[in-house]
Amino acid sequence: MSGGRIVTLTANPSLDRTLALPGRLERGSVARLAPSSTEPGGKGVNVARAVAAAGGDVVTVLPAADDDPIVAALHRLGLPLAAVPVEAPVRTNYTLAEPDGTTTKLNEPGAALDDATRARLTAVLHEHAASARWVVLSGSLPPGTPVDWYADLVRSLRDTGAKVAVDTSEAPLLALLAAGPDAAPDLLKPNSEELAQLTGASEAELTADRDAALAAVATLHERGVGEVLLTLGADGALLSCADGVWSALPPPIAVRSTVGAGDCSLAGHLLADLAGAEAPDRLRSAVAYGAASASLPGSAVPTPAQVDRTAVEVTAVSGPVPAAAPSTTPAPPRSAVPAAGRDVR
Repeated sequence: MSGGRIVTLTANPSLDRTLALPGRLERGSVARLAPSSTEPGGKGVNVARAVAAAGGDVVTVLPAADDDPIVAALHRLGLPLAAVPVEAPVRTNYTLAEPDGTTTKLNEPGAALDDATRARLTAVLHEHAASARWVVLSGSLPPGTPVDWYADLVRSLRDTGAKVAVDTSEAPLLALLAAGPDAAPDLLKPNSEELAQLTGASEAELTADRDAALAAVATLHERGVGEVLLTLGADGALLSCADGVWSALPPPIAVRSTVGAGDCSLAGHLLADLAGAEAPDRLRSAVAYGAASASLPGSAVPTPAQVDRTAVEVTAVSGPVPAAAPSTTPAPPRSAVPAAGRDVR
């Protein structure tokens, strides 16, 4: 592992409770659960857990009381954290996991953060970002948080020297890209649903037509995004950056849970970057980590021994993309944001 710290912000953390069903979920019936699990979660926490499992230098920033169960759980994992105290308990998210890998998510909204708490989170984030290579802004925003808060954070983090990666959805994602190129992150990790939200294209078209997906990704570069890691589930991922565009297919796996797979993909990319990998190998690592995560139960994160990079097939798609520049393409109207996606963060 080469030098470099990763700092993650999880503004809306959670305790992720996975309930293992014995068979297909039948509404109105009684299900006898298999042994279930609870993990500290939230997208930024998941990224940090995967980085820490690989021996990476990582700090996770989040709002939580000192006696909150998520703080105790993170301490048990040995994960360095900077917690900003709040009175409300961290939310619980539930995953109903069926034996065939189908997962149904039930996410609580989380507690609202007041202006003083957001200011403290911002200050703590900047304190740790000053010595970081990457800052990751990840997941949903708590109720009442301005939807453009991530855009404000990206702008304010410029003077730290750290690169910024963002993984979010719906209104915060649209606000981020609508804020202009000065708020565009160095790395954006959408999935196909989120890319459709950003571009107004249909998700079905983006998943069926690679040229349509490439054209949609190009619009993100036009809006100032430096690098795009587009995760496509069982269809792998696509990485577009100044060096070129590559696609990758995952190895065949038995899917046990897709919860956190995208977070682990982002962690795999960042770990490879810390090790000095070129773009194709960063993509290879991302897809290998995502596949390894999906083969594990609940929201477990893989260890390096469970990640098989050699089984990932990477293909060059095109040459270098143009440098990021201000775009004249308007963002989709706010009304285009769905009330809820398949994976509400």
